[in-house]
Amino acid sequence: MAYVALSEAEKTFILHGVEEDFRCDGRSRRDYRPMELETGLVSNASGSARLRLANTDILVGVKTEIDVPNPLTPEFGKLEFFVDCSANATPEFEGRGGSDLAQELILSLQNAYESPYAFDYRTLCLIPGQQCWKLYIDILILECGGNLHDAVSLAAKAALYNTKLPRVTATLLDAGVTDLIISDNPYDCTRIGIDAVPLLVTVCKIGDYCLVDPTAEEEVCSTVSMVVSVSMRNNEAYLSGTHMTGGGSMHRDTMLNSIQLGLSMGEQLNNLLVKMLKLEEERVGPKRPNTVGFLK
Repeated sequence: MAYVALSEAEKTFILHGVEEDFRCDGRSRRDYRPMELETGLVSNASGSARLRLANTDILVGVKTEIDVPNPLTPEFGKLEFFVDCSANATPEFEGRGGSDLAQELILSLQNAYESPYAFDYRTLCLIPGQQCWKLYIDILILECGGNLHDAVSLAAKAALYNTKLPRVTATLLDAGVTDLIISDNPYDCTRIGIDAVPLLVTVCKIGDYCLVDPTAEEEVCSTVSMVVSVSMRNNEAYLSGTHMTGGGSMHRDTMLNSIQLGLSMGEQLNNLLVKMLKLEEERVGPKRPNTVGFLK
């Protein structure tokens, strides 16, 4: 998180606003800031998305390659995250200033995607034990305005929705060797199912109250936050993981309330994201142009 210098009077003002359920920007404790989403921006990537959550700006690109499955999970594909904090986001990210934050975000995403119930790795397997797809999810933080965990998870899920995997055909050669033929038709591809892909919801504790989508100023006023990983299964929200950030602690009842709030907001976020992705796909136009003549 980017450091913001606040006086004691400003911190008290923010605290009183949270207590009155009327934050500095007019939101209640359960409201998110305005969100903008674009997909398919990076032409040399298999999928990409850019999400702007108020002052937080995230760009995600997904690249694919064929790899060998892990011997312990021969029927699973692979997924790898990389986070880069741009020095333009905040002066603190210059040099290796953002490495700790990047590593924290990578671990949060890896833990959220670790369960096969959260992400179906079997869909990335081509030949069990021999060939599989490996996805590289590269995340670039262009601007830091608070609530990075939520913004990064939303942008990553949108980029996975936009990802297109070329259709692969396997042929059996002599001596039992399998040869893969990858289609070079950009429209002959498959999509990745994102129904169960998890979202991260940060529940921030300020004073005696918990809120979602904290700004950079509100994060300074908080001593502890809980990041809740929410996955959808059969149109119901499930908890797929949690972890704490900050040096403070939470009472047991506050922790349970934070998890319930995270599950509720995660379900709403997922429904909103799916709706935004469908509207974006309709706006872009048809997937495949009409062909004529010998091109049919």
